Amino acid sequence: MSSPQPPGGTMSIYTGFTRLCKGLAVVLIGGHIVVQILPTAVSYLALIPAKTIPFAWNLITAGYIEQSIIGVVISTVGLLFIGKLLEPIWGSREFLKFIFVVNFLTSVCVFITAISLYYVTRQELYLYLPISGFQGVLSGFLVGIKQIIPDQELSLLRIKAKWLPSLALLVSIVVSFFTTESASYLPTIIFGTYMGWIYLRYWQRKPETKLRGDPSDEFAFSTFFPEFLRRIIDPVATIFERMFCGRRSETPDQTRGYTLGGASLPGSDSIDASRRRERGARALEERLAERLAAAAARTDETRRDASENV
Repeated sequence: MSSPQPPGGTMSIYTGFTRLCKGLAVVLIGGHIVVQILPTAVSYLALIPAKTIPFAWNLITAGYIEQSIIGVVISTVGLLFIGKLLEPIWGSREFLKFIFVVNFLTSVCVFITAISLYYVTRQELYLYLPISGFQGVLSGFLVGIKQIIPDQELSLLRIKAKWLPSLALLVSIVVSFFTTESASYLPTIIFGTYMGWIYLRYWQRKPETKLRGDPSDEFAFSTFFPEFLRRIIDPVATIFERMFCGRRSETPDQTRGYTLGGASLPGSDSIDASRRRERGARALEERLAERLAAAAARTDETRRDASENV
């Protein structure tokens, strides 16, 4: 008698990855293989601030080069599983655009920070440390999860999805106190989180409403922090918002939602955010239903096989 196979519900979790995510995973794995076979390639592909001026392309390539096996495993798994949730909701084109913009702007911010730290400290470490990895985009993905399904509770962590970016930042900062390589990943995670929020907050185009960004209060910058800190964060965030992104109140028809006689309709600011969360919740429910159905079908098949063998 052949031994019965375990139910297939668990295996269904590891299927359904999008073609785009699979292609990007191949790029990450291929980049890692290249730098392992040709270590000198790191000098041309990773972000080395002292060499960025002649090798400006490393502002783009650095995000897709993982130098360690742990890094490539985390980045590939994160891309496949998070991309499976985000890409169907955003669309492949918007998903790819998000990756490119967040990766590039994160590299630019890391480059400027490294140059600034060098002039302040005069330590050449900041100029010649090769910085690379997909962690900046992964941090931006967590912001996307926060936006789409903020109140979805994660059973493994016992927290709501809206706290994932903040938790990832907190853990990274804590770990940085116990490692000597924090300069190679911490700035990327910090700027990746912020650039992901900037893109989704102000720039992401939504064809169904012809609006840009997400101006809802539930996605404000202060929501990354505990409640007792928000009264301090909000005024500071407003100053930076007006400096870098302009005044939203000057264009209420484009950013604040629907208007009537020049005045914003009550609750219109959160209409688009609510629709996005509903789409995210629907997509999540559909995936869970598919997995449960597949698990039930495979369980029944296993039982039939077992009964036939008996």
